[in-house]
Amino acid sequence: MIAVKNINNRTRICTEDLTFIDNEDFLTLKKGKADIDMYLGNFFIEDHINSEATFNIVDSKIINSEITLKLESKNNETVKMQIEEKDGLIKIRFLSIPEDYNRISIRFKAEKDEAVFGLGEQFSYFNLRGKSFPIFTSEQGVGRNKNTEITQLADKDMRGGGDYYTTFYPQPTFVSSRKYFLHCDTYAYCNFDFENEYYHEITFWEAPNEIVISSASTILETVKNLSSFLGRQDLLPSWAIKGLSLGIQGGSEYALECVNKAKKFDLDLNSIWIQDWEGINITSFGKRLRWDWKWDEKLYPALPKIINDFSKDNIRVMGYINPYVVKDGSLCDIAVKKDYLAKDQNGDNYFVDFGEFNCGIIDFTIEEAYAWYKEVVKENLINFGLSGWMADFGEYLPTDCYLRNGEAIKEHNRWPGLWAKLNYEACHELKRDDIVFFMRAGNAMSQKYCKLIWAGDQNVDFSEDDGLPSVITSALSLSMCAMGLHHSDIGGYTTLYTLKRSKELLIRWAEMAAFTIFMRTHEGNRPQVNHQLMNDDSSIEAFAYLVKVHNALYEYFQYLNKINHEEGISIQRPLFFHYEDPCYYDIKDEYLLGDQLLVAPQIRENSFTRKVVFPDDTWIHLFNAKEYNKGEMLIETPYLSPPVFYKKGSQFSKLFESIKEIKKPCFEI
Repeated sequence: MIAVKNINNRTRICTEDLTFIDNEDFLTLKKGKADIDMYLGNFFIEDHINSEATFNIVDSKIINSEITLKLESKNNETVKMQIEEKDGLIKIRFLSIPEDYNRISIRFKAEKDEAVFGLGEQFSYFNLRGKSFPIFTSEQGVGRNKNTEITQLADKDMRGGGDYYTTFYPQPTFVSSRKYFLHCDTYAYCNFDFENEYYHEITFWEAPNEIVISSASTILETVKNLSSFLGRQDLLPSWAIKGLSLGIQGGSEYALECVNKAKKFDLDLNSIWIQDWEGINITSFGKRLRWDWKWDEKLYPALPKIINDFSKDNIRVMGYINPYVVKDGSLCDIAVKKDYLAKDQNGDNYFVDFGEFNCGIIDFTIEEAYAWYKEVVKENLINFGLSGWMADFGEYLPTDCYLRNGEAIKEHNRWPGLWAKLNYEACHELKRDDIVFFMRAGNAMSQKYCKLIWAGDQNVDFSEDDGLPSVITSALSLSMCAMGLHHSDIGGYTTLYTLKRSKELLIRWAEMAAFTIFMRTHEGNRPQVNHQLMNDDSSIEAFAYLVKVHNALYEYFQYLNKINHEEGISIQRPLFFHYEDPCYYDIKDEYLLGDQLLVAPQIRENSFTRKVVFPDDTWIHLFNAKEYNKGEMLIETPYLSPPVFYKKGSQFSKLFESIKEIKKPCFEI
């Protein structure tokens, strides 16, 4: 039952289980005007506030489980709100606000020692307390830390440095250590400010459809409830769980060469991910792709035969697509003729500069355009023979273009979900549940429509904000938003300035990736300067071994895959999912793989030890059988023996013990 109380000029709104508002002046309305500038998917936003007014409750009416609030400002302006409690969910709606106000700030109760998690995929911070986070999908930015040289250089040269909050996949959802979730049903720009000790302040640029709150007895149960509310992921097809997806570029001959070399070294491949199957486009940034989404017969003359021949060895072929079409391509010509592109302010087709080439934006708000592009996916990718693809981008929608249903800023945050839905429907309508597409951009629709997320374009380094460590943080943050299947480019992607992928980085990244559900390599944007898997025999032997370790966990991964699908519990989990102790709230560099394995990868360069926090159980080292109990220990990290531990007495103990029997190659850098 909802109760509204006024205590010493403070408004308290609560149920029997949860007080969610307990503040003076908990509602403020503002009049603002935004300046938004986009350059290569990076958005620069300034909001100019002209005036504001606070609103306080002057009347409330409670009927059963529903409460209607009337609030007034000092100028007698009126706001009406409705709060409903039903089926374990508290739903807050704005029934009316004064027309001139276009910013809404609402303060929710916080406690001094409270931790908060989520907001989609965050790379720098897991516990978000003490920071402010805009919710606006964009490029993640190079380096993502304004204090680092790489970010400063990227800012100077291409306005592309990013910051701690920049992300492809923002979601207006957080989970509190007070064991509740709060989700905002809106795709408008909003900001979550967790800096104050006593309240969390959320600012919206339009009234959300509703704000949903739900509490439970544990944090894990809270996340399960969130998953039930948002929708749960489909099962990842079995073929994707065993083996490696080898990312290559360069043509038919090179693809055949790589597969033959993999066979020679007993490197198990589930697929060849051919990013450039549709052709290449060389720019100053590096090797880019030809965005016309059809087979390039010159670069891959034998591709149909390759797909058929590889299938006999249970090796599939995956490709690439995004929701934009290159200006001089055949698909763009069709879209122009059918009037399917987004427009500029003059009503002309809007073309986006993607870095030395321009592309049109398919307007998914046009029903016929959405249906046409879905047919492109069906015919050019699925019926062609691809078993999956990277469904890239989604975050680039410019805010100054115009769609059939109005200004693009209202659709900007929704765009990645529409893109996921289109790909999902293309597979579903052809009854191809075996297809795997993976995305970097996302929102609250992604849980329902995207089987697999990848962490985007990390630097080829060990940096905390944008290198190897950041993909653990990102997986954990998504786990709090009920997105349970996550992986990353093994070895990273972004190669700029002095950054070059080392052999050490590639192997350390692979050690971590062996303990994620999907293993996939990427050559990076400048393949020729990065160390590649196929560069030398010892790298291939190391990967062959780590893939065997990964495959040995197949039964366990299938068990976790089913749990994620049925219960909404992610595969990579924070320690406090199963050991609810505040001392684990800030741990972002190790994780539980399910509830039976503890994974603490080596994420530091030139290091052969690391501290591992063991939760309250007995843990057995997967590679040397040493036992550890609760506490913090310094663990050795030789190559190919990452700090991974299984719970003593696990029902999978025999499976875990079998990993010691896999022959390990001699390996040196």
